[in-house]
Amino acid sequence: MMVEKTIAEEVLIKVEYPEVQEAPRYSCSLGGAYAAAVGLYGVVPILHSGGGCGIGQLFGQFYAGGENSPGGQGGTSTPCTSLVEHQVIFGAEDRLRQLIKSSIELMKGELYVVISGCVPALTGDDIEAVVKNFKESAPVIYVKTAGFNGNTYTGYEQFFDAVIDQLLVPQKKQKRLINILGVVPFQHVFWKGDLEKLKETFKKIGVEANVIFGEFDGVNNLKKIPAAELNVVLSPWLSHKTAEKLSEKFGTSYITFSSVPVGPKETTKLLQIVAKELKLPGIKVQSVIDAEERIAYRRAEYFGDPLLIGLPHAYTAVVADSSTAIGITRYAANEVGYLPEVVIITDNPPEEYRRDIIRELSDNIECAIKPEVIFESDSHKIRQRLKNRSFLLLLASSLEKHITGDFNHPLHLSVSFPILDRLVIEHSYAGYRGGTVLMEDIISKYVGPL
Repeated sequence: MMVEKTIAEEVLIKVEYPEVQEAPRYSCSLGGAYAAAVGLYGVVPILHSGGGCGIGQLFGQFYAGGENSPGGQGGTSTPCTSLVEHQVIFGAEDRLRQLIKSSIELMKGELYVVISGCVPALTGDDIEAVVKNFKESAPVIYVKTAGFNGNTYTGYEQFFDAVIDQLLVPQKKQKRLINILGVVPFQHVFWKGDLEKLKETFKKIGVEANVIFGEFDGVNNLKKIPAAELNVVLSPWLSHKTAEKLSEKFGTSYITFSSVPVGPKETTKLLQIVAKELKLPGIKVQSVIDAEERIAYRRAEYFGDPLLIGLPHAYTAVVADSSTAIGITRYAANEVGYLPEVVIITDNPPEEYRRDIIRELSDNIECAIKPEVIFESDSHKIRQRLKNRSFLLLLASSLEKHITGDFNHPLHLSVSFPILDRLVIEHSYAGYRGGTVLMEDIISKYVGPL
């Protein structure tokens, strides 16, 4: 007997819902600018948004970035206009004006950054005019980051656009000073340790790395950006536009390196490129490289037995943003002998950069096995992509912690955002000895049992 369909059932059948991503590996553009502001010591972020936008970043950005607290100016301490229905209808310029005034009075800062979200973009609040009223009394800039216009990486670049347009002025070039770009606070989970290691490494060859995030003099370093002789971009795509803009406005040349370097080979390559650009004495640079490589490879000998006995030449899967994926995959394949089976890129890089990313993960892999490279940020689809494979090692986010295949139960280590199963503060995989630290973490997962 046929059963007639109700009107409700007919409607449900006809409605087609747009595809929605499950747990993408980034926040909105407001989150990226907010993370940059919180990562800069001395900056007071002021959110012009709904209250949920700020508290959402506390859980979704900071805690997911290696279980980090956002510091004295982040999280529940961040001033916010907390927009509700009334402001959606009538706008909130007066509310923002009052909040900036009270924030300057109550919160000590070297720079105040107004970060606006979706609602002000829809209501048309004149944020520039509001901020302009305070230019004489305090250093205030604004970043328009409607969440629907991009993701965390977009917001990071929008933050630097605002800094370049509203804060920076031409300066005399300082010899052997470089800026490091392309490392997003909290989103690049190991940002604090990595930037510190890179600064120390460059210092050994006589180069001052102007590290902006995580430093006590962060605002001064931010203002010092135009004085750099060279900009070093550590990403296959992020911050390329920022470097171009700095080149156009301040005449600063730049180089791009596809990742934060992990281990001796990649670190040596980066130092050689920077040394060539800055015309450094070759003998001095090579002596530093020789000394660093010697101790790095000596230390690597200590994990030789547990590597070869426990997990030799393991087929490996990597799930990470493009910079992290390239750095870790190259070290694992080129220096340890792991076999890269699949690399899933999660940061949704622009189409025009994807061919180069694939090339970095194929032409520069020194083994017979070349990984399948997949671009995917949907967590459900990532899980599906990892099914029916033979890998024994999974270097990914904590979202992949409990993935098991049909025949294998891979060893898992969280190395990319989000990381909710380990606290990451000083930890770093960057530089000459960063690869050894990575191997400590991997091998510690299976040695024992006592």
